[in-house]
Amino acid sequence: MTSQNQPGQGPGVSLNKLTLTKAAPSVSLSKQGGVGGRLRVNLNWNARPKGSGGGGFLKRLTGGGSGAIDLDLGCLYELADGRKGVVQALGNAFGALDRPPFIQLDADDRSGASTGGENLFINLDHARDIRRVLVFAFIYEGVPAWDQADGVVTLFPASGQPIEVRLDDTTQGARSCAIALIDNSGGDFSIHREVQYINGAQDALDRAYGWGMDWQSGRK
Repeated sequence: MTSQNQPGQGPGVSLNKLTLTKAAPSVSLSKQGGVGGRLRVNLNWNARPKGSGGGGFLKRLTGGGSGAIDLDLGCLYELADGRKGVVQALGNAFGALDRPPFIQLDADDRSGASTGGENLFINLDHARDIRRVLVFAFIYEGVPAWDQADGVVTLFPASGQPIEVRLDDTTQGARSCAIALIDNSGGDFSIHREVQYINGAQDALDRAYGWGMDWQSGRK
């Protein structure tokens, strides 16, 4: 789907990363000095998850066997002036860093073969212009099998520790996953783990989080 509308307990620690969990779902970028520069949001998944067998699960996902899948990274955004939209490969809505929405998707890895996964960049030098960002992943093609892909999203602030969100839950048949909500309110820029699997596309994500945009079908 493409958009028509463009107008306390700390987190757990894993190998020098802050890992957001159900028990400790939030971290403040403001408090760890991470507001400024570029925030990189990386989506990747395990090439050889446990029980994948010979050749690796990623190879089977990407054409080396049955069950090819196209996993996309994107986000819904709302700016401080009220403008809302989506950044994603679908509809070629790749965004921009030096002008609104100050968010950009680097590329669409349709094969899944890139070792760097997919990356979304948020220009936090314009943090005051950003109200909230909902980072999501969407299975554009293929069987929805989040539990097998062992997906992980890592957010890399310009300073401070990387922040990890593992896609370790699943819902049968869900094609969308709301991963993390980046919120700028009350002078605090924070990241909250969501990991909510949703049956439907971006319009369903919109309804679940009350974004209030109009949507139409789109293709890459």
